[in-house]
Amino acid sequence: MSLTEKPVDRALRIYLALADYPILRSRIRAQMRRVLFERGIIAPKDFEAEVRVKAQRSQVREGIANPLWDETGEVWALRLDRIRRSLTESYFAHSFPYEMFEEIVREILTERLHPEEVFISFNPELAPQDMLFEQAQAIEQLPSEEYTRYEHRYNELIVVLIRKIISDQLAYIDIAKEWFTSNDLINIQKRKIGYGRIGGKSAGMLLAYTILKRTADEAILNNLKIPESYFVGADVMYDFMNYNELFHWTDQKYKTQAQIRADFPLIQEEYSKGEFPPDIIKDFKELLETIGNQPIIVRSSSLLEDNFGMSFAGKYESVFCPNQGSPQSNLNELTQAIARVYASVLNPDALFYRRSMKLQDYDERIALLIQVIEGETWENYYFPAAAGVGFSQNTYRWSPQIRANDGFLRLVWGLGTRAVDRVGSDYPRLVALSHPLLRPISSPENIRRYSQHYIDLINLETNKLETRPIHEVLTRRYPLLRYFAQLNYDGYLAPIRSAIFEGEVKQLVLTFDGLLQRTPLAEMMRSILNTLEQKYQRPVDTEFALTITNPRSTNPGVKIALLQCRPQSHAKDHEVRLPENLAEENIIFSTRRMVPHGHVACIEYVLFVPPEGYYALPTAAARSELGRAIGRLNEILEEKTFICIGPGRWGTSNPDLGVHIGYADIYNTRALIELAGAEIGPEPEPSFGTHFFQDLVEADIFPLAIFLDDKDVVFKRDFFYNSPNLLPEMAPYDAPLADSLRLIQVSSYRPGTHLELVMDSSKGQGVAFLQTS
Repeated sequence: MSLTEKPVDRALRIYLALADYPILRSRIRAQMRRVLFERGIIAPKDFEAEVRVKAQRSQVREGIANPLWDETGEVWALRLDRIRRSLTESYFAHSFPYEMFEEIVREILTERLHPEEVFISFNPELAPQDMLFEQAQAIEQLPSEEYTRYEHRYNELIVVLIRKIISDQLAYIDIAKEWFTSNDLINIQKRKIGYGRIGGKSAGMLLAYTILKRTADEAILNNLKIPESYFVGADVMYDFMNYNELFHWTDQKYKTQAQIRADFPLIQEEYSKGEFPPDIIKDFKELLETIGNQPIIVRSSSLLEDNFGMSFAGKYESVFCPNQGSPQSNLNELTQAIARVYASVLNPDALFYRRSMKLQDYDERIALLIQVIEGETWENYYFPAAAGVGFSQNTYRWSPQIRANDGFLRLVWGLGTRAVDRVGSDYPRLVALSHPLLRPISSPENIRRYSQHYIDLINLETNKLETRPIHEVLTRRYPLLRYFAQLNYDGYLAPIRSAIFEGEVKQLVLTFDGLLQRTPLAEMMRSILNTLEQKYQRPVDTEFALTITNPRSTNPGVKIALLQCRPQSHAKDHEVRLPENLAEENIIFSTRRMVPHGHVACIEYVLFVPPEGYYALPTAAARSELGRAIGRLNEILEEKTFICIGPGRWGTSNPDLGVHIGYADIYNTRALIELAGAEIGPEPEPSFGTHFFQDLVEADIFPLAIFLDDKDVVFKRDFFYNSPNLLPEMAPYDAPLADSLRLIQVSSYRPGTHLELVMDSSKGQGVAFLQTS
């Protein structure tokens, strides 16, 4: 065909033809430009100048009055690339017959062109993502000899794409660049809404799954998955804030503790009233249409979350959406959940955590990970068979035979929330993967007492996330009953070998023994955690949910859904030497319960919550206020070395079971010591594996337990009860709490001394003793 064909028709033909070559079209256009330049149709500099002029004119047409502020660099680069493409096609259509275009296509298809003639030179840092993807995929299509020549370019493109789409954290990129391909990144991009990175939680899950699917053996690979997942870019948070005029809260992180706490309820209220721009709402509607009526969870995935050395575990919200209503009500529920997650970036715990980790000045935005909840329907309920958190290193062994390198699980029936939070009077199943059936406690009565008593689940009928007593859900008809429960018969536990009677349901105890004995769960998790630790080159922890496959067969299996993976926070190395021949009068306390490894030197103050005074407080609100008072002392003692001792569980969500504090209340302390005993409260449950535990380890705060009923425990009541209480002097506002909160200066008990706290995990002993300053 000759040039008698109208240029506009020829341009349309070229446009339609290029659509048939999605991978090669960047190379085809590059060669089209090369021909234009070599034939003198237009000079390269003039071509690029025209691209910019047309791009600026397009901004005016689209109503952009101030390009510097109204359009991001990423969008400007995308604008330039799209105009460069259309201008290439226009010039070529006006200058050459269609046959020349076909000749270029044939040459590229037969690989007669050398890559250096096709791959245009550009700065990947400034180029739009489409251009990066096209060139990366073009390199992937090269024969192996040619690919080797351009492998360095491919590696650069992958790194830039990871930084643009996933994370800019260098420690993460250093590992991820070895595993992600351009196809992996394209698949992420296809499931993404809006601009910006997808954040740390998404990044960790995707990297871990990519590593495992390329290295795991077939038995694991066939039984491993990630949930159906979608990503909302971090920049959408700023779109939401701009659309609802919420930027007046951005200086919140620089305010005082009192201001931060006082403002947060107002922040939550304003965010809850916010709306999303129409284009984002359209994307959310399409997302919900794709998912259908499956229950979903909106999870925070901030730019810093799950990073190396700073996990932000539990700092930001995750919100369950049962998704069982009308399309409009489901959409409203989703947007409210997202607004709630966005507001959580300004919650006190998160802001004080950032402050303590020297991250206060970082531009912290939250991306979102929206996942279909793993689970199965049982009657009107929806929940996974089991869920939990797994650690590749078990740093708190309760028996010398446990191998720390084999890892550790916290396992619960139902949604995994109860595995990562310290809630109520509930206890997950603690599993040392080297010895899965070896418990921290052995008597049947204690196994029953320290077991899971409640389950978190989605109620499909009420369209709500609910917490139910296990005996309301765990009926004798539950098909997986024998995997999770045993019967308590007159002081001993028996496996379920046949159908049970209705009256026996109340005697069921969640032990997980059937799951651990009959399925390869422990072996699979040990292998998964070990592989990830090797590839991450450091310990990791994961969150997971599981399904039991072929439960009625003699060879049942498990399918594991990987929900999250992050580098494991682990205590700093401490040189520890237990003192010999300590004089009894110098020992303030000594314990052999779940002892970590470390040393706190030169302790000047002890913050003590007397059990009698604490439990004498009349209401849960009064006990929560005591937690706020501890937060104020934490601020006052910022430059001092101090430890905290109190009854029950530090960090519990239930003030009746222990001191209700958050990270923001105790981040300056050096140790948190839990008192327990028959007259005080339940036996301490190790916090290892909870979000609260992550906080302690990252801040180098040692968790320790003193069970006063133990025969070999030392607890010097004279020191704790008869030393002067400095609370009225140091914190006059909190003086009315003096009966339930004592601040002891060590030197006031014995002048010229301080405390040393030495903990030796290998010997299983921790001791605090007086030493001359």
